[in-house]
Amino acid sequence: MMHSMTGYGKGEVRRDSLAVSVEVRAVNHRYADISVKLPRSVMAFENGLRKQVGKVLRRGKIDVFINFELTGEAQSVPVLNHDLARTYHDLFVELQRELQIEGGVTTEYLASQKDVIQVREVEIDDALLGECLDQALQLALGQHLEMRRVEGEETCRDIAERLDVAESLLGDVLARAPQVPLEWQDRLKERLERLPANLELDPQRVAQEIAVFADRCDISEEVARFKSHLVQFRALLDDDEPVGRRMDFLVQELNREVNTMGSKANDAELTRCVVALKAELEKVREQVQNVE
Repeated sequence: MMHSMTGYGKGEVRRDSLAVSVEVRAVNHRYADISVKLPRSVMAFENGLRKQVGKVLRRGKIDVFINFELTGEAQSVPVLNHDLARTYHDLFVELQRELQIEGGVTTEYLASQKDVIQVREVEIDDALLGECLDQALQLALGQHLEMRRVEGEETCRDIAERLDVAESLLGDVLARAPQVPLEWQDRLKERLERLPANLELDPQRVAQEIAVFADRCDISEEVARFKSHLVQFRALLDDDEPVGRRMDFLVQELNREVNTMGSKANDAELTRCVVALKAELEKVREQVQNVE
């Protein structure tokens, strides 16, 4: 069953003190354009994530958003700068000695000095982060694919209905087409009968003109190709592989045949059927733009 190109999915995973979320959004695009947006601190995972998405989503403008955070008290820890603390201590002791100040240098006083105690974020285990990213991505892709599948089913039904309408309109064209040269022949005879009686006409030349007109408005080849394209199009509706580009090509070919029918029409009723047929194909083309 074919899939839509638009979709959204989100996956969230919490392990220990780590929370990871992945969002996958996609809209229509001619090719597969995958963009991964993630914090600079985890850029090493970008290529791997892009490859995983590319294996599942073959077409569309795809944006992947990655966020992670440390939860609870594990977000940051105080760290003592031992070397800086010793330097401050030695300076204060030296200053006391020079100024003959009594008393010692207290721990509280040293700890209050700038950068002696620093608060740093906890380093994240790459293996744990990689596992969480993979799990969250799979959850997001699962939701995303489900949305694509549901929209694809709706699109498939709509296209199938419009192809049925197009085939019905083609039946009207087929019913009308044989009448066009016959009616033209009758009108030609009527005009010839109104000519002066003493005007001699060449019956062979008249028959030749009728034959040329009948050949010029013959659309049997275009109809045969149109039917063939319809059969191929309907087969794609049940294909499990991405079919959007092939459908787009077939819609162009169907329109090409209809345009040729219209140029050969030479009949108001036949032209009306062709215009209605082109209108249905345009609706199919619009739907195909959203097919993966």
